Amino acid sequence: MTSVPAPRLGLISPRAGQGLGRLSCSASPTLEVPHCDTAVLRSISARLWTLPSSFSPVKSSQSCRPRAPKMSIEFAPLSTPLERRLQTAAVIQWVYSFLALAQTCAAIFTFLLFTRFWLISVLYGIWWFTDLDTPTKGGRRSPLIKQSVVWRYMRNYFPVSLIKTADLNPSQNYILGFHPHGVLVAGAFINFCTEATGFPELYPGLTPYMLMLPLWFRVPFFRDYAMAGGLVSADKESAEYILRSKEGGNAVVIAVGGAEEALDARPGAFTILLKNRKGFVKLALHHGASLVPVFSFGENELFDQVENPKGSFIRRTQENLRRIMGVSLPLFHARGVFQYNFGLLPYRRPIYTVVGKPIKVELNQNPTEKEIDRIHKIYMEELSKLFEEHKTQYNVPADRHLEFV
Repeated sequence: MTSVPAPRLGLISPRAGQGLGRLSCSASPTLEVPHCDTAVLRSISARLWTLPSSFSPVKSSQSCRPRAPKMSIEFAPLSTPLERRLQTAAVIQWVYSFLALAQTCAAIFTFLLFTRFWLISVLYGIWWFTDLDTPTKGGRRSPLIKQSVVWRYMRNYFPVSLIKTADLNPSQNYILGFHPHGVLVAGAFINFCTEATGFPELYPGLTPYMLMLPLWFRVPFFRDYAMAGGLVSADKESAEYILRSKEGGNAVVIAVGGAEEALDARPGAFTILLKNRKGFVKLALHHGASLVPVFSFGENELFDQVENPKGSFIRRTQENLRRIMGVSLPLFHARGVFQYNFGLLPYRRPIYTVVGKPIKVELNQNPTEKEIDRIHKIYMEELSKLFEEHKTQYNVPADRHLEFV
């Protein structure tokens, strides 16, 4: 054995010391190595003296540990074009409208009652009382709201596209089943509550009415904003009022999976809550309205969601709140306004909403369970077929299929 002086190290690289475990900087002044020629010894000494730039020297009394990794935040560049900034602003107001506008409107209504402007709330309350039934009588849409430039910026944020696969006769009425619900039903809102994706041009003579929980039509001011976009109350009376039109030309849009399906909305999920959802089929039979399956590719890709497997405390809490309030509270997150790592804004990922072919449904005021099940089975098959025909075109792997629950 040959005794070779060992250099004193300020820090030893993990690569140089791989397999040596934790090393103290107060190393022995000599290093025992097997007998070998001078060239090999010089090579070993040179490698020990080489320190990577990612480490800084420490005092010899300290332990030699690599620096802890730092969490990096990716900020939006200052040179972001104005067009993209306007797109982000449009989505901010939409997310705010979805999450907090109703609460804000209720607070304003109450606050005004205790100010010198109390008469505004009183007069609105009187008018509201006389207007209670409007959300169940087709609503009160506003072309000014539906055609607003704000929705065009929001469309381009993702972007959102509406794809037509067949004509819909404007002399008939339809029920459009929208799948999946997603977290905030972004695709359904942009395509059927605004004119940003060209619904009137693709389906001339057809008027879409999207159903929303009756709870939101009990909020002052907010109810009027919702109706302006073509939203109506999601109850049987409301849907029947629209489908009773003998002139046709009406399309009731239903997010069939509803609030419960939103709890499973996360990237890569293709679980459709439909197996036991048959009320919309019975509604179609009662009015002879054709059923149209609609699948929105990318809807579940917009937000991540906190893990909430069935049976967990989070999931039980969410389901209890849904049963009590009628709304689900998915714990979602995505990106922020000025950075891309966390926040409540959706990711910029494309949405392709594909409207399928109509399924003819004959009028039957008293359908049997067997007849309802038969139409329901056809609907599920057509929805699955629509998904399979378009999935690879819209970035879904060929080996992925819909899972009905």
